[in-house]
Amino acid sequence: MDFRRKGNVNMDFELNEEQKNISEAARKFALGEFPQIAIEFDREEKFPMDIWKKAVELGFTAIFLDEQYGGLGLGLLEQSLVTEEFWRVDPGVGCVLLSVFGSEVIQDHGTDAQKSKYLPMVTGGEAIFGCAITEANAGSDIFSVRSKAVKKDGGYVLNGSKMFITNGSIADFLLVFCITNPEAKSRYEKYSFLLLDTKTEGFEADKLNGKMGIRASDTASLSFSDVLIPEVNLLGGQEGKGFRQVMECFNFNRIIAGSQGVGVAQGALDLAVKYMKEREQFGKPLTSFQGLQFKLAEMASRVEAARALVRMGAWMIDNGTLDPKIVSIAKLVAGETAVRVTDEALQLHGGYGYMDEYHVERFYRDAKIVEIYEGAKEIEKITVANEILRA
Repeated sequence: MDFRRKGNVNMDFELNEEQKNISEAARKFALGEFPQIAIEFDREEKFPMDIWKKAVELGFTAIFLDEQYGGLGLGLLEQSLVTEEFWRVDPGVGCVLLSVFGSEVIQDHGTDAQKSKYLPMVTGGEAIFGCAITEANAGSDIFSVRSKAVKKDGGYVLNGSKMFITNGSIADFLLVFCITNPEAKSRYEKYSFLLLDTKTEGFEADKLNGKMGIRASDTASLSFSDVLIPEVNLLGGQEGKGFRQVMECFNFNRIIAGSQGVGVAQGALDLAVKYMKEREQFGKPLTSFQGLQFKLAEMASRVEAARALVRMGAWMIDNGTLDPKIVSIAKLVAGETAVRVTDEALQLHGGYGYMDEYHVERFYRDAKIVEIYEGAKEIEKITVANEILRA
């Protein structure tokens, strides 16, 4: 029976040639640059600045930014492909792409002047950006943010603190999510984003060491003590828009986090396959044991399912059909896949998997963060459930 559909078909799971080329170029770059430094930068917990500069030169950090600002003018899907390939080779060093964190919010919500000023700095590699949202007592609960900016003398005086901020101690500029309208009738209108130059007096950043994974990525705690921020640095030029802006930021970055999960899972699977082909037990290669073959099949199935969800979520956002349920499902499944597959990959390595020279232990440590940041998996489940019950 012939089930081939006649006429136009709207659904297409095949990457186009440009997307394939981008993915291949990202993998080639990562394979050429990451392996030599991965263990060192993990142990020393330092940001791979030289790799970042090379990634900037090749355009990998500005995939989704508009061409008028020096970007490639492509979409979230293309950025997702690069993220996946970078994390497939090494998650920690692959975090160099987070150097543009916050620029997506500026592009979507900044004034023309703000975009013209800041986005060329991102695409030209003149500055590292960060987005400061989380606080010690405000992680999943965004309404618990207490950092406050009071209007004064043509600007804002910012006081408060932030915790677990990516690029916090190396960023040149930070988008700071804070209260600007404490008396607003609606809690959704209390918050705004302010653009902070990290050289401003009163700002301090303390690098956080001892993370379980992605140690090459910079993470810091921040403090603001009477930090004066010019009024022109109010994102979008309007107060009270921060909540909507941060929610859109989460949707974008949950897809990126999902891509990270797919990448680290695929990379761990790659390592497991390579090891099993080389290792023998009872006079036979590990690949000859059916039970272990089943494990590989299950791992590959999870990776492909997560990849399909993440790419669907990215495609929907690029086509203006954002579905928070799909985005949250993609992030949830990708995070759980990352943890499950890296765990199985380490198990397949046996005792050698416990040693850092085999790399898989680093992938195992790096994977867990995908279930935590950009919305813990419990928050993703709440979002999915709410969307289902609202229907």
